[in-house]
Amino acid sequence: MSHDHDHAHGAREADTKRLGIALALILTFMAFEVAMAVVASSLALLSDAAHMLTDAAALGLAIVAARLAARPARGAMTYGLGRAEILSAQLNGATLIILAAFIVFEAIVRLVNPPDVKGGIVLVVAIVGVVFNVFASAVLAGGGKGKRSLNVEGALQHVLNDLYAFIATALSGVIVLISGFDRADPIASLVVAALMLRSGISLLVKSGRVFLEAAPEGIDPNAIGRDLAAQPGVVEVHDLHVWEVTSGFPALSAHIVVKADADCHGVRRERRPGERQRRRRQQMLYDASLDVESPPPSTRT
Repeated sequence: MSHDHDHAHGAREADTKRLGIALALILTFMAFEVAMAVVASSLALLSDAAHMLTDAAALGLAIVAARLAARPARGAMTYGLGRAEILSAQLNGATLIILAAFIVFEAIVRLVNPPDVKGGIVLVVAIVGVVFNVFASAVLAGGGKGKRSLNVEGALQHVLNDLYAFIATALSGVIVLISGFDRADPIASLVVAALMLRSGISLLVKSGRVFLEAAPEGIDPNAIGRDLAAQPGVVEVHDLHVWEVTSGFPALSAHIVVKADADCHGVRRERRPGERQRRRRQQMLYDASLDVESPPPSTRT
């Protein structure tokens, strides 16, 4: 158990470092883009800049959440503050949805009354933005999808949506330069808003599963129950619960009824989810609480 928690602590330290590097990249570029958006009168650039501001806030929040989650459990917080990361992911999802709604509104206004967009400035800033966000995304994605916490995933989704936004903005800049079609700028913003909405909803669903204590994705409680019930000496398995304390920290509790002549303590040791189950289903249950009991005297034969 201590090895698992040490591993989780080390992972959070790595998360904090990656988040800090990404935050520095975002802040370096954000002020420049705001100025260029005003000069170019580009909603696509302005929406990108606004999103980068939320990115900076999201990354800052993610860093705070990671540091809180790394604190040891104490007092009433028997599991520590691990779910601070989940709360951060949920807030990131909500801000993506709110910002997407704002961009849709502004895009509709500009579709009706398109401004004079300076396509050259839009294109240059968008290309530089793509470079910055590719680096920031690569830093945040460094741990691999299976190893990223939901906290880092939320921050990554913000940065990835910025990357998509800059690609769309670059395309709109090319269209404006070639054809003079100014409405390409708000149309690009609508595409970005759709991507943001999808990412925001996904984050809310994933974080909501943790808060509602649903079984982690990829773990089948029924399969675990059948596996436990099929072991020698086990009569019944009930009150089986599988949930996720925080990202990468699944937990299990169950009551196991064994035969009257079975060794309860021996059954508990042998039935605890172990390496065999991890190899079979690639499931890792860091915290397993199994209450093994003999049947009541009235039911013994």
